[in-house]
Amino acid sequence: MISSPGRLLSLLALSAVALGGCAMNPIPTEVPNAQTIAGLEPSGRVVMTEVFAGGAGVGTGALAFRGKTYPFKMVGTVVGPGAVEKLDVAGEVYKLDDVKQFSGVWTQGTGGIGLETSGKGDLWLENKAGAVMHLTGTQTGAALSLGRDEILIELGKTK
Repeated sequence: MISSPGRLLSLLALSAVALGGCAMNPIPTEVPNAQTIAGLEPSGRVVMTEVFAGGAGVGTGALAFRGKTYPFKMVGTVVGPGAVEKLDVAGEVYKLDDVKQFSGVWTQGTGGIGLETSGKGDLWLENKAGAVMHLTGTQTGAALSLGRDEILIELGKTK
């Protein structure tokens, strides 16, 4: 949990470096989809809310994994001119073997290129560990994007 302004600034600085590096070496190299998880049982469940203004976003969420709930905070970017939007999404996590694999950079490469407006969201994200999140929900507002978003997740303590 981000407990102080200094910690928040550190997380934002780290995210800028991490997300900047991802733009040069995108994660994932292939966009996950329904075929990626075909026949797999979910490892856990995620709910999250993220608000974007300009090219950056912040949010919170929770991971339910092996009988425990882990809150998390996140910062993200929209690759493109930016957004003024709110995302409320939930879904399953696949290929997550250890909760330690959840924190870090996740890349979403399934967004539309161009102007996206309010409606239903269908997001596929993947991290370096190969874990996949499939999230659905609602998008309120508008985003002008090149179809790729990245978020940095910092996992909190279990509840």
